[in-house]
Amino acid sequence: MDRADMVGTTSLAGKVAIVTGAGRGLGLAYARALAGAGAAVVVNDVDDETAGAAVDAIKADGGQAVAHVGAVGASEVADALVSRADDEFGRLDILVTNAGILRDTVLWKMSDDDFDAVIRVHLRGTFTCVRAAATRMREQGEGGRIICVGSPTGQVGNFGQTNYAAAKAGIVGMVRTWALELGRANITVNAIIPVAATGMTETVPFLKPFVDALQAGEPLPAYARRELSFGSPDEVAGLVVFLSSAAAGEVSGQAIGLGGDRLALWSHPSEIALAFADGGWTADSIAAAWQEQFAPHLQRVGQQFPEPY
Repeated sequence: MDRADMVGTTSLAGKVAIVTGAGRGLGLAYARALAGAGAAVVVNDVDDETAGAAVDAIKADGGQAVAHVGAVGASEVADALVSRADDEFGRLDILVTNAGILRDTVLWKMSDDDFDAVIRVHLRGTFTCVRAAATRMREQGEGGRIICVGSPTGQVGNFGQTNYAAAKAGIVGMVRTWALELGRANITVNAIIPVAATGMTETVPFLKPFVDALQAGEPLPAYARRELSFGSPDEVAGLVVFLSSAAAGEVSGQAIGLGGDRLALWSHPSEIALAFADGGWTADSIAAAWQEQFAPHLQRVGQQFPEPY
């Protein structure tokens, strides 16, 4: 499809979407953008008031939406969300799995509950919701779009986020698997890697000046928008609309980042250094080969940012 053919292909008129964790922040931005593109939206949140306010905001913009309250993770909640979309709007075309929580602390202080809570919402919640949505989409036989929310932490790690890193890395791994499994049903599955000012980022010390600037309505410097890939939630939402649309019909199994001015396609893990030894390797032969053949290719962990000045 060439650029001229793309015109109008991001319309979502007649489509039905579910967005989990859509009461505020990025989830609300996704839900409003999908509705603005023409989709009817089931807004999921754990808080009834927050979900209702999100629906009111979408309707005030001229969109269609209903609220469904529930904490993702349990199969019953996932099944109920899909049933709500079907009951209210007659079908399901798009799922965005955005719901998430944080329980940050270093490894030696992280409790079982800290770990399990984050895994349940992010990883298990994504699994149960995608399973329910994929089942419905396959029954419809008209394809679909599934968009799972990852994080830079899941791609490169981050201090104090063992649970969150595990969940987000796992989500991207599941996305690649589901893209293979659902391709014949014309269901695309992608991960997005968003960066924006939300409740999850406003407590990060080095981001605070930029969060404060956004809240004050001030423009962000190029360093924040480009090197940090940092902006507002609304600036990420266009990626969700694109991946939900006909324009992205051939995009599946990918991890795509967006924040501020920066749009990025993440690579899949692949071998970056390779050597062979006839008869296999011993500890001594690995040590002998390591410095010259492998050490120059070691990769850094965590996000790497240039100095702002």
